[in-house]
Amino acid sequence: MKQFKIFLFIFFITTQVSFSQVRVVRELDSNWKFQKGDLENAFQSNFKDSKWESVTVPHDWAIYGPFDKEIDKQSVAIVQNGEKTASEKTGRTGSLPHIGTAWYRNKFTISASEKGKKVILLFEGAMSEPQIYLNGKKVGEWAYGYSYFYFDITDFISAGENTLAVKLTNKEFASRWYPGAGLYRKVSLIIKNKESIDQWGTSITTPFISKEVAKVNVKTKATGENGYLVTTIFDANGQKLSSDKATTKFGNEFDQNIKVKNPKLWSPETPYLYKAVSQWFVGDELKDEVTSRFGIRDIKYEANKGFSLNGEVRKFKGVCLHHDLGPLGTAINVAALRRQLTILKDMGCNAIRSSHNMPSLEQLELCDEMGFMFLAESFDEWAKPKVKNGYNRFFEAYAEKDLVNLIHATRNHPSIVMWSSGNEVPDQWGEAGVKRAKWLQEIFHREDPTRPVTVGMDQVKATMESGFGALLDVPGLNYRVHLYEEAFKKFPQGFILGSETASTVSSRGIYKFPVVKEKNKQYPDFQSSSYDLEACSWSNVPDEDFVLQDDKPWVIGEFVWTGFDYLGEPTPYDEKWPSRSSYFGINDLAGLPKDRFYLYRSRWNTEKETLHILPHWNWEGREGQVTPVFVYTNYDSAELFVNGKSMGIQKKNNATPQNRYRLMWMDVKYEPGTLKVVAFDKDGKAVAEEEIHTAGKAYKIVLDADRKTIQADGKDLSYVTVSVVDEKGIPCPTATNQLQFKVKGKGVYRAACNGDATSLEQFHLPTMKLFSGKLVVLVQSLKEAGNIELTVSGKGLKTGTLNISSTK
Repeated sequence: MKQFKIFLFIFFITTQVSFSQVRVVRELDSNWKFQKGDLENAFQSNFKDSKWESVTVPHDWAIYGPFDKEIDKQSVAIVQNGEKTASEKTGRTGSLPHIGTAWYRNKFTISASEKGKKVILLFEGAMSEPQIYLNGKKVGEWAYGYSYFYFDITDFISAGENTLAVKLTNKEFASRWYPGAGLYRKVSLIIKNKESIDQWGTSITTPFISKEVAKVNVKTKATGENGYLVTTIFDANGQKLSSDKATTKFGNEFDQNIKVKNPKLWSPETPYLYKAVSQWFVGDELKDEVTSRFGIRDIKYEANKGFSLNGEVRKFKGVCLHHDLGPLGTAINVAALRRQLTILKDMGCNAIRSSHNMPSLEQLELCDEMGFMFLAESFDEWAKPKVKNGYNRFFEAYAEKDLVNLIHATRNHPSIVMWSSGNEVPDQWGEAGVKRAKWLQEIFHREDPTRPVTVGMDQVKATMESGFGALLDVPGLNYRVHLYEEAFKKFPQGFILGSETASTVSSRGIYKFPVVKEKNKQYPDFQSSSYDLEACSWSNVPDEDFVLQDDKPWVIGEFVWTGFDYLGEPTPYDEKWPSRSSYFGINDLAGLPKDRFYLYRSRWNTEKETLHILPHWNWEGREGQVTPVFVYTNYDSAELFVNGKSMGIQKKNNATPQNRYRLMWMDVKYEPGTLKVVAFDKDGKAVAEEEIHTAGKAYKIVLDADRKTIQADGKDLSYVTVSVVDEKGIPCPTATNQLQFKVKGKGVYRAACNGDATSLEQFHLPTMKLFSGKLVVLVQSLKEAGNIELTVSGKGLKTGTLNISSTK
């Protein structure tokens, strides 16, 4: 097994500010015109677009709906799910109108002095198959909607006004989930001198670390003769630490080694970031300047020992995330991303897998800052298709270009600890697939020799026989818990990664009886039970993964499918309408935690107490019927009381995986009133308690914001959880009232979401039903500071009002 010993680093260029007079980065976020349709001559400068819709970018044209069963209806057998016979599927890509062609147009001005400079046009994601035109001439095109790419448009630019046109095309049967549509990530102009540092041309690593010193290696590619490079390192407080001047290139790049004394290491617990300023001089004139943040850390993957960070063996407590942001669609938003990561941090999650796509740069920057390790994935398809119009069409022509851009754009983020070249690719079968896996892995090694490469494998038996799994740096198993032992014995690496685990399904606040462990269970309301005992035919409930993670030191961690629900893939109801989003999430589509959140938190968050009771206790009509009670807690035992009467003490044990990680009272009979649980420490001392109560009639609306102060930048968001309570203030967990939303002042209503996978209500309209007693309203700032007032009302309910402050 090749040992990966990686000391690092991070580098990312802040794209929203000017570094100095020698370089300007201008984000093209406003003044866009948008029109759906394959329009003739829309690329020409004199094309009339005054009647087009005005939008800001990032933008997802499809998220506004409406939901429509016919959009993604298809007859298909999902091979990844073990299906052999085709059947009609609906909601597979979210039933949102993402299919078709659309145009974006923007006009921007270049001054006479800027005309003589080098101008780069950077796209961080465009869905899909973008064709780029400037001033009526085609600049270039790309294929993959998740790839970052750029063009040198110096020869296309004119002094004065310039017209940029972008044509995007989303084909049907091109995705297995909701892909979004449009310029859903940032578009930027980079204006710099012709003698300058190359785009993504800086690489920062640390090949030596001790308590006393770290050696920071900075490799930089720059254009221009007779120049020299000065790189200066600053700590997190802006204090200058050290500097180096390089006058000689080694090959086509400068290679600097700079000392940092008493380095502070990056980790999920202490995500410390330094700053490097690279200045490129030609003669004695400053030609370019790039500011980079980086972190110092050491990672290793070793046989029979597993993964270690900064010398400490640890396991990935990770989740998989699709790229959509629920009611915002795929349009990237930093506030939405930060909220997701804040929720995951509280759960004790320490790692993210971008599934099954290249991550946004904003997501990586936040993971660097907040302390998440990252598995950066590239493709869901190689040469063999999963869907008719998927990446298979582009693989031969684009795979290497896409990987090079992924690696160069993101290689210096300290959060990234592993690459993935693919997920459940059909190429796992046969000799050709082995060759492709080797070719892709070698591209990663060539461009970044510091990190290992994995593939999420579901055809584990096939990869054992073909050599596919043996050649990978890190063998990743998607599910297949029954094959872990065999894979460990047959694969030579000496460890196994749970690259995708669980796929338990549940609906927040919905409970089904009798309470039994089942596969592919369906109900008339198209919901799944939140007792967390239901999975798919090919997947399992969380406890089975917990056993492997806790008992097998050679299992180096897991990435749970998924951290949040996402649009599309409504398994097990992908043959039922109106299901249009997933049930897999630990948190629902609105970002509200399901019960499963607390099961993972009880294992993963070792710093805080977890004591959570389920189900809710509003069961009119079930009086006297068996209604099991589960408790998710980090304590080993607890006593349950129903209206003051003890139901006995339960203690975690090894009788079954569920008994090992959950406290379960299976024979409780429902009677209205109070459920109370008292938890005990290992000495039998009562140390914590929790209560839930039967609620009366819904009386009042309650609003709770994740942040009551937001930035007046026209992008920031406050997520407001809306619930209803009875006259005593007890939450009403079964409420489904229709609510209306109004926003006044220096903000706007952006969207709402209730987490119901069957809801066809459009996110951007200011009304929605509660689901299991809750929903979330998104309030967005304007560019002017001031007070924002949100009012939520509903028939027969006392209105709720909340003030949010927007500041510069």
